[in-house]
Amino acid sequence: MTQADSTGRKQAGKLFTKGVSGNPKGRPKGSRNALGEAFIEAMYADFQAHGVAAIATVREERPDQYLKVVASILPKELNVNVNEFEALSDDELIERLRQLEAVVRPFLGGAGAGEDREGAGPQTAH
Repeated sequence: MTQADSTGRKQAGKLFTKGVSGNPKGRPKGSRNALGEAFIEAMYADFQAHGVAAIATVREERPDQYLKVVASILPKELNVNVNEFEALSDDELIERLRQLEAVVRPFLGGAGAGEDREGAGPQTAH
């Protein structure tokens, strides 16, 4: 028999008002959180004293555990955009290409946009 089965049998036939607890006294205020808060305070104090050294030790001696910790604190979905040109309009992209051409032109022996190195004129796509 599970906890739910036992509770269900005890409450069978009893009427409960919606939104009213079956335990009107409830749990003592803060009892659920007391252990959690004490634990967090102890961990914080320990981290203040030894955290940086402990992290370095784990990184050096147990890199697999170090990476698990790093992965556990990252957001579940990490969206990284490495394409800096994605948000640019066509006109902005053309301007960037013109700027790049101006920088590169001296290294191409004077050939400009649309010209090959011999200056034979515009190149065509095949």
